[in-house]
Amino acid sequence: MDAVDDDGRVPVIPVTYMNSSAAIKGFVGRHGGIVCTSSNAKTVLEWAFERGRRVLFFPDQHLGRNTAKAMGVPLERMPMWNPRKALGGSTASELEDAQVILWHGFCSVHRRFTVAQIDQARAEHPGVRVIVHPECPMEVVDAADEAGSTDYIRKAIEAATEPTTFAIGTEINLVRRLAAQFPQHEIFCLDPVVCPCSTMYRIHPGYLAWVLEELVAGRTPNRITVSDDVAAPARVALERMLAAKPPAAAGAR
Repeated sequence: MDAVDDDGRVPVIPVTYMNSSAAIKGFVGRHGGIVCTSSNAKTVLEWAFERGRRVLFFPDQHLGRNTAKAMGVPLERMPMWNPRKALGGSTASELEDAQVILWHGFCSVHRRFTVAQIDQARAEHPGVRVIVHPECPMEVVDAADEAGSTDYIRKAIEAATEPTTFAIGTEINLVRRLAAQFPQHEIFCLDPVVCPCSTMYRIHPGYLAWVLEELVAGRTPNRITVSDDVAAPARVALERMLAAKPPAAAGAR
């Protein structure tokens, strides 16, 4: 994976989303790769394309597909890699021609959002502004008015000067916080069946309070340790992300 082609680029640059394990970040760091968030995925892909012929993007296929598509990468050059199939389910020629290889993963919460939900929101709330997270399926992102990271969604609502109806396609607890913070707007979740993210919910304020109380009492609950052979390359991948800068002419979204 680290061999250099004639043009000075490596065959594959691995990119992993921030919400991945330390082991994955370590793998990425060892192979010249980088970490991204939903806010800087475009900048990170630009960084990777400068250094590699193609990108292996994981674990979230939708974030990779939506970001690369917005950058002009054709869908036929974004094959999926299913680890349970030979060559990931693609042909050798498809992989050779690929610009982004998408890992067969997804966010269980964002995959729940559908075009039908957007259609219903538009029918029931004329003039509604639909904003979804880029971890939603491509057809949902295409049907929405806008797509962007958690920070993008927050800033878009904050910047609205007139009372507006927003239909948001992301994790329900964020939608509830935004609705409470901006009562001048009508803000609701696209998915009528509330499905909180069980992983994110592990940092509920009650759990945080318990940890702080334990620390005050001199106890360290649920200590997490990462071996040096994982931590060191994972740190490298994170530092590459922090050092990556968007092109000066590019606007931030």
